[in-house]
Amino acid sequence: MLGDSFLQDAWPGILERVGPDAAWGEALTLWAEASPKPLVLLIDEIDTLQGDSLLSVLQQLRAGYPMRPAHFPQCVVLCGLRDMRDYRIESMGSPFNIAAKSLRLGDFTREETSALLGQHTEATGQAFAPEVLQAVWAQTQGQPWLVNALADLTCFKSGAVRDLARPVSEADIFAAREELILRRVTHLDQLADKLKEERVRRVVGPMLSGAEKWDSGGRDIEYVRDLGLIAKDAPVRIANPIYAEVLPRELAWVAQETLDQERAWYLDPNGGLDIAKLLAAFQDFFRRHSEHWRNRFDYPEAWPQLLLQAFLQRVVNGGGRMEREYGLGRGRVDLLIVWPLGTRNQEFVVECKVLREGRSLEGLTDKGVEQTAGYMKRCAPESGHLVIFDQRENRAWEDKLFHEQRRSKNGVAVEVWGM
Repeated sequence: MLGDSFLQDAWPGILERVGPDAAWGEALTLWAEASPKPLVLLIDEIDTLQGDSLLSVLQQLRAGYPMRPAHFPQCVVLCGLRDMRDYRIESMGSPFNIAAKSLRLGDFTREETSALLGQHTEATGQAFAPEVLQAVWAQTQGQPWLVNALADLTCFKSGAVRDLARPVSEADIFAAREELILRRVTHLDQLADKLKEERVRRVVGPMLSGAEKWDSGGRDIEYVRDLGLIAKDAPVRIANPIYAEVLPRELAWVAQETLDQERAWYLDPNGGLDIAKLLAAFQDFFRRHSEHWRNRFDYPEAWPQLLLQAFLQRVVNGGGRMEREYGLGRGRVDLLIVWPLGTRNQEFVVECKVLREGRSLEGLTDKGVEQTAGYMKRCAPESGHLVIFDQRENRAWEDKLFHEQRRSKNGVAVEVWGM
């Protein structure tokens, strides 16, 4: 694009002459010497490099620093998910004491998100339905890459919406959201890959399990916040609904893909979702197969919740969608199943809690019923369901498995499922 083919032409000879451990630095030196102007180098997605490869690149950049600008790029910008201090950690006390500044690209505000979509309307004449602006903001919380990817996929990649005379609808946005997640595009795949890191696991694991307490320290939370996985303000929670959807799907992907469940089994004659039949089927599945799945999840503290979500997602996929809420110290994981039925949507609330040693089933149920009823008040679903995973030792299955209806203090009916 810049019309400078120097590096492309010179690279094969450099690699052969100095070898892979020094080729990068040598190439930049020769490029700087051949250029009539100082070089400014931007390296995107630098953190896709790991281990010795990343360390080698950083060391070669550090070695060239004193030779600027005549024999090395004047300025190097490293673009990625991590803060500069984490490159030091990665490279074991690394060479990187030459950093001038570490910047984080901020999220768009609601107004900026709306203005960006407005520019599309000005340029093409294609309008957005009023609820679309709220949907884009709610799903992305202004995360720049997500805003642009969601809008681009909706407006330019979807066959139905390429007709500029047709306004973009809320349904178009949610269809693009689902496609974005299923494509496992690079940005989302990189975030999912971070789940393997212990610092991330110490923060995200308790969130996925609905734990009331956690062992992660301030530096862990700060690191995960720098990655953009959690929101910048309190309480500690996933940064936006799309990320909240990606993380458990990634961790439960194998289970979801291998479960033998068909959507048609759980539809009523009108095409509606029979949520009671679906949860009853999971209850039976959990009794038969939980031991098989217990040790197959990378986040063992959250395996019951992940298995439930994989089971539900397997059935909901392609027909409806699931929305998830979880965060540190919440003591629960909230799921909202949205199922289109004609001109309206069916909505079902499913809340998950775990009963551990030393806790009372009755006390946990009472608390869970009130929490579920509170969540139901926010979204007015057709029904609400509380799923309690009894993880206490030496308990018979006959005592763990039950299904009953409870009412909250305000008279809201909640179906309680013991697992």
